[in-house]
Amino acid sequence: MSTTMTEELKKGLEDVVAGTTTICNINSDTESLLYRGYSAVDLAEKTTFEEVIHLLVEGKLPKKRELKRLTKLLIQERKLPKSLVKVLKNIPKTSNPMDVLRTSVSYMGTIDEIKQISIEDTKQVVYSIMAKLPFALMTWYHLSRGQDVPKISKNISYAGRFLQLVTGKEPDSFDEKAINTSFILYAEHEFNASTFCARVTASTLSDIYSAITSGIGTLKGSLHGGANEEAMNLILRFKDPQEAESGIIDMLNRKEKIMGFGHRVYKKGDTRSHVMKKYAQELAQKKGNTKLFETAERIEKIVRERKGLPPNADFYSAVVYYLLGIPIPLYTPIFVLSRTSGWSAHVLEQMSDNKLIRPRSVYQGPPPREVPSIERR
Repeated sequence: MSTTMTEELKKGLEDVVAGTTTICNINSDTESLLYRGYSAVDLAEKTTFEEVIHLLVEGKLPKKRELKRLTKLLIQERKLPKSLVKVLKNIPKTSNPMDVLRTSVSYMGTIDEIKQISIEDTKQVVYSIMAKLPFALMTWYHLSRGQDVPKISKNISYAGRFLQLVTGKEPDSFDEKAINTSFILYAEHEFNASTFCARVTASTLSDIYSAITSGIGTLKGSLHGGANEEAMNLILRFKDPQEAESGIIDMLNRKEKIMGFGHRVYKKGDTRSHVMKKYAQELAQKKGNTKLFETAERIEKIVRERKGLPPNADFYSAVVYYLLGIPIPLYTPIFVLSRTSGWSAHVLEQMSDNKLIRPRSVYQGPPPREVPSIERR
């Protein structure tokens, strides 16, 4: 495109409207996150992640029989193909768990004999991927460390089963509710980088496996995923709130970025953070580790006062995961397990009214010129 282009260039596509969607939006007045018109916060308090999966993928909250069917399907489809287990056994222990998830989805695509054609076929593949991903991740994690993969209880939720896969223990009702809430709040977030990438892939008429793989690869980047891991590592650097206060002030004086704060979309504050802060506080009291929460809260106070930045969903989610006994390298993979529902909904929406996503660019290189002979170069 020529340099005479009159459209305003928005680096990083900031505030550029790139399409329409019926799946998710952020209310411009309240900055509350809505899934198909329902408040994500309300959904987190009143529903299970399985219900939110159905809402995003099928377009409506499920009736009892529909929820029963989906719950049963997510349990039935969890079994991993033997060839995938073999692949997982050969992935090094030192690998990034995000690479394990990306490889798992990509490999599943190579052995799927029923390549989806219709939207309904694609939905069934989505449920199969979602059912298998927690087991793929934790099969690699445990086997690569010489551990047995924990048995899971069928009578607990999708999020609860994941927590049991991590810890080896069936979670109590409060721990299950906390991890379920996190899964719901991370499920969807409009045209974020990984969702947009998944839609671009789908727009080429590629398959759902490729689109989800694209999403995982995008979320692996530290400017999109990983903030919860970095936030937890930051909190653990300080032994108490007093040390955290002086440490954060020093970091701010050196103009260092404090992970888990601020957001490109939210200006008034991330409503999801309020919910996760509540669970972090209650879990800290329940687990007898209030100093950890107090340290996190002091960091929040200093960053708010000095920079005017509220915490985003990642900050207190990290504290919740830590108190639930989840290893830090698994924090961003939790994001994947949750967001696959949102990515899939967007892929299905793209399929239903597809147009190849192919933006233009502003050219800023040399003007047109002739190629000189080799002697004149």
